[in-house]
Amino acid sequence: MKNAFKFKQFEIDQTGCAMRINTDGVLLGAIATKKNASRILDIGTGTGVIALMLAQRFPDALVDAVEIDESAAVAAAKNAENAAFSERLNVIHTAIEDYTSTGLYDLIVSNPPFFVNDLKNPEYRKGVARHTDAVFFEVLLRKVGLLLSREGRFWFVLPVKQAESTIRIAADYGLFPVKVVHLHSDETKEEFRQIVCLGYSGAEIKHQKLCIYADRGVHTKAYKLLLKDFFLAF
Repeated sequence: MKNAFKFKQFEIDQTGCAMRINTDGVLLGAIATKKNASRILDIGTGTGVIALMLAQRFPDALVDAVEIDESAAVAAAKNAENAAFSERLNVIHTAIEDYTSTGLYDLIVSNPPFFVNDLKNPEYRKGVARHTDAVFFEVLLRKVGLLLSREGRFWFVLPVKQAESTIRIAADYGLFPVKVVHLHSDETKEEFRQIVCLGYSGAEIKHQKLCIYADRGVHTKAYKLLLKDFFLAF
């Protein structure tokens, strides 16, 4: 199956998904954490890859995944159903602003659209997945504020400028950075993404630098260590 991506413990069929598996998503799925998380929410799950990675990493947790695009939601649901831990996964086709939950979450993650007010992609569905307006982040953070437990953590990945802007918006909802992972292609390149952890308790921010490549086509040991439980190649 040409659209299938095999991991060590599950498989992702990307058919019908505007946005495919990418480095941002798998790193978020490998890095995002909260001790003893029992309820997890993935906002904008796409293929479902992050939700499945978190279900693998947190064997006692229930994982809900929200997706606005119907085709992607159908694909994510099938991927969840085919996983060994399917009974702990729930995919919901809805916009995050319309989503309601009977309980709070210990861990919320999102790999959101990030081309704010940028030129829209002519392919509409891919445009929805990749582009957004600034108001989207207000809506996202307002919703996270309603769904996250007081001791919970919200992790997201964005390009640097959008990440910094989102951190500023988050303060209006009582959420503050706890950790920032600065992603670089290699040691010679400027950071191109930030993986950010927000929480309600203000604390000294922990910073971490992560390079993906040690040399052309050669992944760093740190990158391999993060993904060794998921990628067949590692």
